[in-house]
Amino acid sequence: MRKYLHINLSDQSIKTEELEGEAIVRAGRYFIAKTLLDGGVATVDPLSPENPLIFSAGPFAGSNFSNANRISVGCKSPLTGGIKESNGGGTFAFALGQLEIAGFTLLGASPDWTVIRIAKSGDITFEDASPYMGKSNFEAAVLLHEKYGDKVSLALCGPVGEYQGLISGIAFSDVENRPVRISARGGVGAVMGSKKVKAIVCDKAKMPTFSDRKKVMGTVREYGNQITADPSAQAMGRNGTAQVADLTNHLGGFPTNNFSKGQVISREEGTLKLGGDFIREQNIARGGEPTHACMPGCLIKCSNIYVDKDSKELVSPLEYETICLLGSNVGVFDPDDVARLNNVANDLGIDTIEVGATFGVMMEAGEADFGDIAFMFAALEDIRTGTDRGKLLAQGTARVGEHYKVARVPVIKKQALSAYDPRVIEVTGISMIYSAQGADHTTGNLPGFECKGKTTEELAAHSFEVQVNSAAADSLGLCVFGRTVTNPGHKMLIQALKDAHGADLDANFINDLGLETLKLEKEFNKQAGFTEADDALPQFFHDEALAPTGKKARHYGPEINKAMDALMAKGAGELNPGK
Repeated sequence: MRKYLHINLSDQSIKTEELEGEAIVRAGRYFIAKTLLDGGVATVDPLSPENPLIFSAGPFAGSNFSNANRISVGCKSPLTGGIKESNGGGTFAFALGQLEIAGFTLLGASPDWTVIRIAKSGDITFEDASPYMGKSNFEAAVLLHEKYGDKVSLALCGPVGEYQGLISGIAFSDVENRPVRISARGGVGAVMGSKKVKAIVCDKAKMPTFSDRKKVMGTVREYGNQITADPSAQAMGRNGTAQVADLTNHLGGFPTNNFSKGQVISREEGTLKLGGDFIREQNIARGGEPTHACMPGCLIKCSNIYVDKDSKELVSPLEYETICLLGSNVGVFDPDDVARLNNVANDLGIDTIEVGATFGVMMEAGEADFGDIAFMFAALEDIRTGTDRGKLLAQGTARVGEHYKVARVPVIKKQALSAYDPRVIEVTGISMIYSAQGADHTTGNLPGFECKGKTTEELAAHSFEVQVNSAAADSLGLCVFGRTVTNPGHKMLIQALKDAHGADLDANFINDLGLETLKLEKEFNKQAGFTEADDALPQFFHDEALAPTGKKARHYGPEINKAMDALMAKGAGELNPGK
């Protein structure tokens, strides 16, 4: 049994719903899509009180199940105008799970800025947010922990979310209480700001009850053993997500100077300072932590604590998407500089992908030279304080590109592309084109897949498979980095879900859950007014050859949709049969 809370901010009333069995299991991204679609949210103003903000924890939340404590946040996106599920690590889902709360929905809007307090006693209170208003995330977190202690997890609306900047996310506490694990994409922080909720403070308690705890703990151990023995998972743990930079740079798909080049340096020329090997070795030599768990129980530990030459912490974490978008994409090639920019972005609770792409477009427009660090720090300060320029920049890449009349604006559905040039990283490009979420690699990422000579239809089949798997993982609170164990391990996972919650699930449940999620999301966007014309790359990707490979984008929305729709109709039952 788990509780689900419907919190009406307008009158501070709370309705508690009791969930059991399969209703607990169908969480995260699936739950968000189903709830928003059933609620008729597709046509509402995303910054109005009618747009609900949903927080959903997975069915294993609160336990030490590796990779299983991610939080999903969802709403109609004010950035894209479509559906948005933005998930993050940290301890917030873990805390909810320990209180046996499956999640909650924020309805309406508070008349005054508030802090929502979720206590282990079961009490939920609304407290004055005045002491925290205008404060950055780091300062607000210190003040909140001074008041509520260390055994809580925070969800924070940063200063940019306060004025409803569309690049704002929601920051969650990491395992050491840094507010740096961010559900960053799609403007979910702006929606939290529109509801006048500055922070949510949730107590931690103890491991929740399960239907058959002994069997669940047995699966936790078995899953952990498989993760520990898996070479792919452990490679990610060794160098973290920064290792992806080495791969994409080698392939020539590493976005550089506003997606105008695909490689910083060849292997013959020397060491890539933005790559995983260099960052790891430098960080170890300085006394940093090259491996770090973003959430309780994780055995991969792909995060890090990156320090400067004096062993002082610069940022936690320094990860691939930021290394690219606030690094190579804006002409910055020293990880120390990226880390400093990253730390400011974390303090503001903003999407480093979106802000990096925005800066790249501004440099394209001639507002600064690529690599101008001082320009970017000044722009971040404008974003922090909400000057006229800051509020413009906080509207994201698409709107800034339109303002400066820039032709080369790397967005899909008004959301900035993440760190994979689709001219080279083609399967990921197809996923970003087709997804209802906008240009989000997490919907279906295969950066190392060999695409040469393969048709749109062939690559769409691989995109379909990884999209189904990713949607299922996002619906179960699982990190996709466990997929080398999770994807072939459906039989084990389904049995664990049965043991945890007494759910009656068939052998294809996980595949079907992922497929249903994708269908619900596409239907939401259709009702929101999206058409096939929105499933497209900006034209410059098709027109411009990318150095050094000379490749141009060769896949178009209609062909992608035709192939993908046929796969959707066929179903996902044959994917990952398990073992």
